[in-house]
Amino acid sequence: MFTVSAAAAVQIKKSIIETKAEGEPLRVAVEKNDKGEFHYQMGFDNHSKYGDVKAVSEGVELVVDAASANLVAGMMIDYIELDGKMEFVFMNPNDPNYKAPEE
Repeated sequence: MFTVSAAAAVQIKKSIIETKAEGEPLRVAVEKNDKGEFHYQMGFDNHSKYGDVKAVSEGVELVVDAASANLVAGMMIDYIELDGKMEFVFMNPNDPNYKAPEE
C-alpha cells in the first residue's frame, strides 16, 4: 500500500472540506502506458469496487484498486513546492522515472 506525508494529508483534508467529500476515501489509480511510464489519478470516491485495498495514513482514508495495488506498493504522496507552486508529487519506487531524493 502507499502512504501520504503530513503536508499532503493537510491539503487532502482541506480538499475534503472544500469539495464536501466528507466520508469519502482518496482513491488513487495508476496506469502504465506503452512506454512503461506511470500515469497517476486521484480523487474522492465512495464507491467500493471488488478487490479494493484500503488503508489509513496520516488520518486520511486511502483506497486503490486491485490492478494498481502492486504499482503503488511503497509509494508516498507528498505536497511540495515545485517551480514556485504547491503540487502533489508521487514518490514511487516502482515507477521507472522515480529518482530517490538525495540526502
